[in-house]
Amino acid sequence: MRNLARAAAAVAIIALALPLAGCNGGGRSKGDVPYVARDVGSLYSVAKKLLDQGNYLPAAQLFDEVERQHPYSIWARRAQLMSAFSYYLDASYQKAIDSAQRFLAVHPGNRDAPYAYYLIALSYYERISDVTRDQKITQQALDSLGELTRRYPASRYAADARLKIDLVRDHLAGKEMEIGRFYERRGDWLAANMRFRHVVESFQSTTHVPEALMRLTETYLALGIREEALKSAAVLGANYPGTVWYKRAYELMQKNPVAKEAPKA
Repeated sequence: MRNLARAAAAVAIIALALPLAGCNGGGRSKGDVPYVARDVGSLYSVAKKLLDQGNYLPAAQLFDEVERQHPYSIWARRAQLMSAFSYYLDASYQKAIDSAQRFLAVHPGNRDAPYAYYLIALSYYERISDVTRDQKITQQALDSLGELTRRYPASRYAADARLKIDLVRDHLAGKEMEIGRFYERRGDWLAANMRFRHVVESFQSTTHVPEALMRLTETYLALGIREEALKSAAVLGANYPGTVWYKRAYELMQKNPVAKEAPKA
């Protein structure tokens, strides 16, 4: 999945990577040598050559040098995005975000702004961790992908962003389920119930909803609220009748039937 994200980013950057003539030597990063003034053509061309050779970090640093030495050149704008892309390929994701955000701060209405937002979102997306860890980065990925689709719904990057939004939401729902199961193992039924309800109410299109409904049935029964347990099991049966989760919920309700009210005299 992440390899596909890298491929999409690479295809999108081709239009920006227009080399200039006049490549006159090897590129060194500004952190390795003192400032040496060079013409914009040489700087950009060497940076592009390093990028093509897979030397992503030196390429990024040299694209930064284009911006530093020639800030008012048209190539400074291109170099900012190329720097962000190079840092992204180097897995220097925070630097990629910084470069893309700097581009947007200076050129908010530029035609390449959607790609800058896309690189920011990808740089968060690549750092999503498994559900046993903190999901702050996951939420930032979701927010960034959402911003891209809101600002540029018809852009070439929006379709991929929407697909990733679904994947990220499923991941966040998985985190809620992991926490809910933890509380359930501890017998903290109310805290567990709240997590499972959050999945059902806020992540309705994710793959975790059937289990969440079964877990709601469990926790409501543990809390002694059989009517709510029956409702959860009924929703599960209506929407996911062939799942193992409905089978388990059905068996639970068979063992814990809702008491019928005695007829009034």
